Amino acid sequence: MAWSLCASSEQKNTERREHIMKLLAVESSCDETSVAVVEMDDTETHRTCRILSNQIASQIPLHRVYGGVVPEIAGRAHAEAVSSLAYDALKEADVILQDVDAVAVTAYPGLIGALLVGVNFAKGLAFSNDLPLIAVDHIKGHVAANYFVHPDLKPPFLALVASGGHTSVIRVESYTHFVTVGSTRDDAIGEAFDKVARVMGIAYPGGKEMDRLAYLGNEDAISLPLAAIHDDSLDFSFSGLKTAVLNTVNRARQRGETLSPQDVAASFTKSVKISVTQKVALALERYGEKQFVLAGGVAANSHLQQALQRLCEEKNVAFYSPPLSLCGDNAAMIGAQGYYEYLSGARAAWFLNARANG
Repeated sequence: MAWSLCASSEQKNTERREHIMKLLAVESSCDETSVAVVEMDDTETHRTCRILSNQIASQIPLHRVYGGVVPEIAGRAHAEAVSSLAYDALKEADVILQDVDAVAVTAYPGLIGALLVGVNFAKGLAFSNDLPLIAVDHIKGHVAANYFVHPDLKPPFLALVASGGHTSVIRVESYTHFVTVGSTRDDAIGEAFDKVARVMGIAYPGGKEMDRLAYLGNEDAISLPLAAIHDDSLDFSFSGLKTAVLNTVNRARQRGETLSPQDVAASFTKSVKISVTQKVALALERYGEKQFVLAGGVAANSHLQQALQRLCEEKNVAFYSPPLSLCGDNAAMIGAQGYYEYLSGARAAWFLNARANG
């Protein structure tokens, strides 16, 4: 592909603006390849966060036949997609690389082979165009997705990042300083949703269908354990809840019985809601925050979102969550977080490497 949208070194304007910036961002941590161009402007008097483009190539059809993400397939698919997505993102945003002030990329956490594709592409793009390179934590990116739609949201606040790979309760003390105060000790919440969906014959990813079925079932039909650790910590354990569902379904099949998928979805969702709201309530009481953010792919679950919104209303806490289009993995959120990392002075070296863990 001819990169006619690239700027030559002679064309490049090396002056960097203090606040208003355009960033090209790359995300490849799991099974979505994404490249975005965002414009960010944050001063003492106002904040403007604009998505100029947010190109996403989903790999769901490639992984669905296996019932989950296959890392090797994900890495190859990222390599095939990232260059053309970058070209399309620049074209949709109506900018050339001469207009871009920095390149941001997800460097951790995620699937190492998938991350390496995005990191190496971003390094090459930044180096060849004399642009600053910014490494971004994927978890921080999910939180930053909220800045596009909630201009009043500013640290400090409490956040729950819930996705297929992560379940973390976080104190966001500044735009770049995050303190994890609770997390899952085993399975992530999104992984549990997908595995329960799979045992019921729901195609990967099963979260959306589980959300729909839960409205149609009896949430008291099946007695299930909670996923909240029974102590004063803010940790979770979803493996026991997941296993309880799998055992219940398998025992019913052995007896020749058929459980209602709607009842399974509703009962499982009820346990998740109670578990999460218990720990979030404890965190809000412990730290006294008056703002709460729900972020990550599982933020798209309407049952969980409604339960946490009710909790926040009861405690007089402002509730924030991104729109569905920004709940999943996308590069726009990486660009938003990259902006604040840039303002803090963070710059990645050319030997930047990806990390599977944060």
